[in-house]
Amino acid sequence: MSFEPDRLLDRQRLTRHLTLWRVAAVFAVVALLVALLGNGERIKKEQSVARLTVEGVIVEDLEREAALANLADDPDKVALIVHINSPGGTVVGAESLYHAIRVAAKRIPVAVVMGEVAASAGYMTALAGDRIFARKGSVTGSIGVIWQTADITGLLEKLGITTEAIKSGPLKAVPSPLESVTPLVRKATKDLVLDIYDLFVDMVSDRRHLSRSEVEKLADGRVFTGRQALKVRLVDEIGGEMEARQWFYHMHDVALILPVQELEIEGENRLWRRIISIVAGKTFFSERVTLDGLISLWQPEAVGGIR
Repeated sequence: MSFEPDRLLDRQRLTRHLTLWRVAAVFAVVALLVALLGNGERIKKEQSVARLTVEGVIVEDLEREAALANLADDPDKVALIVHINSPGGTVVGAESLYHAIRVAAKRIPVAVVMGEVAASAGYMTALAGDRIFARKGSVTGSIGVIWQTADITGLLEKLGITTEAIKSGPLKAVPSPLESVTPLVRKATKDLVLDIYDLFVDMVSDRRHLSRSEVEKLADGRVFTGRQALKVRLVDEIGGEMEARQWFYHMHDVALILPVQELEIEGENRLWRRIISIVAGKTFFSERVTLDGLISLWQPEAVGGIR
């Protein structure tokens, strides 16, 4: 029939249209997937506020320093909150952590939030913050240095025990509980303590914008509550993380709706290290020493740390 060619042409046109629609549909699906993936990537890289939690005994931690160095180069992190709940630790541990935080602070604002205690090395770490927040009942300060030893030579003599040490010099491995503290040993140890003390005082003076004489009045080893610390300008404000976020918002335009993400620190056995750190602070040191500033092992015969 004469209509057969027309019907064939119509079917061909319909087939072409269907093919075009199918191609268009495929492109639409691909475009949707690209959009979704792109949106997911955007959400994945959404800006956030980083949080670093410092608890227990503060010691040198290369993995933590590496994480802070990465933070300094991460454009998606726009601020850093440092939570501190520590009675202290080693001089080098606090000093290295302080400098690592200050590296991050060159790019982003840093707020320190004190917990129950941020004393001694804990306070040295807090000095790295651009603004320091403390609770009214937080315990902080304890600016100073301590080196403790014991003299058990009298006890050993009563027990009929004598000790002998062959040393390359009179100041090797002293002070030691197995030797009486001589004037020479006492002077050398005091010089060491005062040098670290000067380092601590200079850091407080520089970061808190206080004269050295003002700091020295506060640096006799005493601790302060958060309210007392505010009065003597060792902290900036009473509050916690909420107040820190408000400060970020008003002073650095960091949106309050941004999520807070804990800083990821890679490394094996970090949980065990944290448990040992907390237990060490509560078990191996007396209550007074823990409050005034944690003692750190310098050598087996003597202990020293910042206070």
